[in-house]
Amino acid sequence: MAATKAIELEVAGRTVRVSNPDKPYFADQGLTKLDIVNYFIAVGDGILGALRDRPTTLERWPGGWFEGAKLSTRMDNKGDAFYQKRVAKGAPDWVETATIKFPSGRPADEVCPTELAVVAWAANLGTLTFHPWPVRRPELDSPDQLRIDLDPQPGTDFKSAAAVAPVLRELLAEHGLEGFPKTSGGRGLHVYVPIEPRWTFVEARRAVIALGRELSRRLPDQVTVNWWKEERGERVFIDYNQMARDRTIASAYSVRANARARVSAPLRWEEVDQVVPDDFDVLTMPARFAAVGDLHAAVGEKAFSLESLLELSAKRERDHGEGEMPYPPDYPKMPGEPPRVQPSKKVEGHWDESGNRIEKAQPEAD
Repeated sequence: MAATKAIELEVAGRTVRVSNPDKPYFADQGLTKLDIVNYFIAVGDGILGALRDRPTTLERWPGGWFEGAKLSTRMDNKGDAFYQKRVAKGAPDWVETATIKFPSGRPADEVCPTELAVVAWAANLGTLTFHPWPVRRPELDSPDQLRIDLDPQPGTDFKSAAAVAPVLRELLAEHGLEGFPKTSGGRGLHVYVPIEPRWTFVEARRAVIALGRELSRRLPDQVTVNWWKEERGERVFIDYNQMARDRTIASAYSVRANARARVSAPLRWEEVDQVVPDDFDVLTMPARFAAVGDLHAAVGEKAFSLESLLELSAKRERDHGEGEMPYPPDYPKMPGEPPRVQPSKKVEGHWDESGNRIEKAQPEAD
């Protein structure tokens, strides 16, 4: 297909160039690159509310989505799509950045959207999914959101996650917290809790672990916090490591890379068990947004305390030995973290009762 001439759009007072606007991006839906750019403009207040002043990784699909397309996860840009964690060279001077630190301590200047034109500019680069950090400038080391990821495991689905949601809502209320649900755009459900930016990533993660453990105690046949897949079973996994530094969740209103071009849709609590992910896509969301507005607007306006959840975490550790849990494999060893060894690969006799590796005695020197 021959490339079509670039066009220019006026987006909130900025001129944004869209190259090859007729390029197919979701062929099954008949959607072009320009359709994707226009989608983000149509939900502009919502997507900007989700991203404003947040360091944001761009999930770029410059060739659009197609069956069999591969998303590179190694940051080498060698797949059909890739994550971009550093601002692109040649970005307009109105594309602002924020300097974040990875778990390794290395810094990076990430895109930090401040206006809708930045979203449109990123969409022209092939960005479908925006992955904002749970922090806002200038408090880049202090999360202002808890992000609770209800991830259905094999044998479960979105309806399984939706069935857990009312109990999660009740649990949050018991700790003086309010959550805001949304579809992931995939099979799962996300719940955001706005918090005061007073705590570290480690503390925020511990708060989510405490929530997940309590939820699994109340719903043992439906919910798990087990990090190792072999131990999860057909349950909904509370992915607590989504609160670790440099772990992100697709923003509200992001487009997901699937044939339907589904989007991550904010929901009212009473809708959670009434909808399915296919209800929300690039074609249907603009009309819904025009009708209901941004159901996540309050996420940027409210802020709750983590003290009650952290007290629960401390109590469970003191009384029941429920301490740290494994971090992702690319993280440095963290204080108090148990061994990152798959249970089925542990050799009996190499570990003590607390789960620590027994070091072999070294022979004495002659």
